[in-house]
Amino acid sequence: MTARIEAPVLPVILAHPLAGATGREIGQQPAAWRQVAADVAARQETVDAFLAPLLALADLRIVLTGAGTSAFVGQLLAPALTRRLRRRIDAVPTTDIVSNPAEVFAEDVPTLLVSFARSGNSPESIAATALADQCLRDVHHLIVTCDPDGNLARAHAHAEHSLRVLTPPQTNDQGFAMTSSFTSMTLAAWLSLTPGDQSAAVDRVATAGEAVLAERADAVARLVSQRYRRVIYLGSGPLTGLARESALKVLELTAGAIVGCFDSSLGFRHGPKSVIDDASLVVVYRSTDPYTSQYDDDIAAELRAQMGDENVVVIGSGEWAMPGVAGLSDVLVALPFVLIAQMYALGTSLALGMTPDAPSPSGEVNRVVQGVTVHAYPAG
Repeated sequence: MTARIEAPVLPVILAHPLAGATGREIGQQPAAWRQVAADVAARQETVDAFLAPLLALADLRIVLTGAGTSAFVGQLLAPALTRRLRRRIDAVPTTDIVSNPAEVFAEDVPTLLVSFARSGNSPESIAATALADQCLRDVHHLIVTCDPDGNLARAHAHAEHSLRVLTPPQTNDQGFAMTSSFTSMTLAAWLSLTPGDQSAAVDRVATAGEAVLAERADAVARLVSQRYRRVIYLGSGPLTGLARESALKVLELTAGAIVGCFDSSLGFRHGPKSVIDDASLVVVYRSTDPYTSQYDDDIAAELRAQMGDENVVVIGSGEWAMPGVAGLSDVLVALPFVLIAQMYALGTSLALGMTPDAPSPSGEVNRVVQGVTVHAYPAG
């Protein structure tokens, strides 16, 4: 049996003296989402002029890319955008593009490469766009980033076939882990690629986010006090990507002291379920789709019977329901959902006596990835 961590109950998470930039950046998100919506609306004509001719191409391929959390933005968006736009959309990390461009760009078809980056200073960010230009005859770039002065944004500032979508300055997270940058880039891309007045939907999501921050912090603190050593996040469709990001948050902010895992709700039984032990918490993200949510409910019921009700949390149902978001896309509902995972990761980091803004004091893991050598790709 695995012993649980001895840690105090945290009555406060975001306002904790050591929560730092991470706590502030988690708390600012509902306001940031409203600003993102206003910014995208203000530039909608320019965005539509760039995207409309591309989306009119029957053979257009859309590739969503980034590294780490930025890659998970694409994994969250891809299924929902495929459903909305009814065309091929692939989420491929920049790390796969840089290491295997011949496989990723094997089909020389018109391509829109949507690049997500908090700072745009990771070596793979520019390398991925350069390889797309090298391998494909017809490629356009949509750059979604939080830093207008980052290497990626500057490289594409005046490029003929590129358009930049910038999130509000405060979303260029200064904390170690990406929080407001993740949700803001997700929303900016969704609104840009699915035009139309979505202001009411964004307001509903922001209101739900405010309620999560105000009303769920104590419940999250109670989960933290249970001293789980393993946290498993599950979701279906777009929410599988959210589950992956959520697992990364607790892994990052505890410097690996807590194991974070993820899977799809239906796929979890096929082997990965073996990770569960007596110090495990499972969080299920419940889809807003009536058909899909049946599978989320099934795995939650099965795990509750196995683990006990108190060790299985279903976000979007029962005690963790979010009024006001019914009928919205899972991409939008994911924004208030992930606040719970972010607060849990922050609270757990604090409970372990860590500094969330710098959970890896040895410098082995950095805010902006270092040490990557981008090798020259042969012409032709």
